[in-house]
Amino acid sequence: MSNTPPDVSDAFVKVSFQEDSDGDPFYGHWFDQASAKHSGPTILISEYLRKLYPGHSLLRTSDYRLNLLGFPGVDVQAISPSELITSIRFQPLPKNAGPVPGAIAHQVQYGAFKLTWQTKNFILYIATWPVGFSDVSMHFLLHEGPEDLSRELLLSAGIWADQLHDEIWVFNQGFWNKDGGLWKEVQKANWSDVILEDEFKAALKKDVNGFFSSEWTYKQLALPWKRGLIMYGPPGNGKTISIKAIMKECDAKGYSPLYVKSFQSWMGEEGSMAAVFAKARQNSPCVLILEDLDSLINDSNRSFFLNELDGLQGNDGLLVIGTTNHFDRLDPGLSTRPSRFDRKYLYDDPSRDARVLYVQYWQGKLKDNDKVDFPDGLVQEIADLTDRFSFAYLKEAFVSSLVTFLLDDEDGKAGDFETSIKSQIKTLRKQLDKGAIERPVAPTVAPVPRELVKDVRPLLDAVARKLALSPYGSSSNGMGILPSAGIAAANEKDIRPLLDALAQRLSLSEHAGPPRSGDEGISTSTLPGGHVKWE
Repeated sequence: MSNTPPDVSDAFVKVSFQEDSDGDPFYGHWFDQASAKHSGPTILISEYLRKLYPGHSLLRTSDYRLNLLGFPGVDVQAISPSELITSIRFQPLPKNAGPVPGAIAHQVQYGAFKLTWQTKNFILYIATWPVGFSDVSMHFLLHEGPEDLSRELLLSAGIWADQLHDEIWVFNQGFWNKDGGLWKEVQKANWSDVILEDEFKAALKKDVNGFFSSEWTYKQLALPWKRGLIMYGPPGNGKTISIKAIMKECDAKGYSPLYVKSFQSWMGEEGSMAAVFAKARQNSPCVLILEDLDSLINDSNRSFFLNELDGLQGNDGLLVIGTTNHFDRLDPGLSTRPSRFDRKYLYDDPSRDARVLYVQYWQGKLKDNDKVDFPDGLVQEIADLTDRFSFAYLKEAFVSSLVTFLLDDEDGKAGDFETSIKSQIKTLRKQLDKGAIERPVAPTVAPVPRELVKDVRPLLDAVARKLALSPYGSSSNGMGILPSAGIAAANEKDIRPLLDALAQRLSLSEHAGPPRSGDEGISTSTLPGGHVKWE
């Protein structure tokens, strides 16, 4: 056995600094990745594209509205379909839209395309990469020659994207979006379906149409060409259908309807308000709809809203319409001051005449139905039986009775429409009466008769003496120690004026009358059927 000690160097990995002739194939990639170079994909891609396409102008944009792949009139062809990278998402479709319940949508992450627009050829590269917590998608548009044609193409795409195509602008969660579904719903509305008394409906239509046709009059009188309306009253009496009819008519005449769902967003309520009015001014003349105004405006944003409504910014051509079921919750700066909301239209529960009009509306709809016997006498009976019914209640009475009657008729059950609708009205009447009982009622204080005030005076005297004896309630620290006579007299002297004032107030309340409408600075005029128009 050899006594030669082992070579210590064998116990370690031999590290050589001599360069290997073959080299490390991964080293260059890792060096580029780990060298902490400044990140600038836009500059990098632009430089590569200039080298690939010499003699081409290059424009860049990250504006999502300049969607060249979806711009009508542009012919698109992928340069290399196999290298196209897309992100796929599922888009559900309404069941009544067709046999297919959904569709697959593709969003380009990377792709190169040949575009043809007005016989001119372009090349488009799309690349997406992460920035912070989101992604940025950049479009690189090349054209062989000056960039003027590329700018014209982008401008045309932007103008088209900002126009409405059977859509309505809707503001929600801090963004404006074009809603085709709402436009379709609005097209179903007609003024003939808005059941209001003739004078009331005529006044509302004249207010809306007269505003858009009177620009010259406003200018001639040196008045700001703007107007505000508020529709208010209990729910179910026609505010929403009136709004839809106004939106449809304005859209048909070229006055874009803009609809606001909420001011809450990532940019804050004031930022949302600024975005809403900026869009309205851009689309002027137009109609701006603020539904449920009492929930949109609060103490924290009211001042900013009022400034946008009638501050330094010009609002020429803006017709602002607000609706509310709770007029009493509105700030007086909105509910009582003209030039902000100039007219207030009360949508109250319909009068008998209005109920007759609504029943006749259904009589006309059912006149060609041989199974439904609907004589004029029944019209008057239904109007009498539906006192305090809102239009929503009236509609439910007709819908439920017709469904029940027609289903019973198919099953061969005996019955008639008159019996069916009277039965439904009776059921709805019970619901209405129950709702009235359960609805919280604000407490009222009845005037106190003078003779009762006289009887109360000795009681108040006793209270004064009791309080004078015990300035801390019943006793000091619960030990039964009473104050001195001097302190008691001083306390009685302090409390006596308060109790005298209370007695005097009770005495005066006997003669107090109800508040007058003029006390609130509001003048009113009553339209037929009980509808009130606030001036």
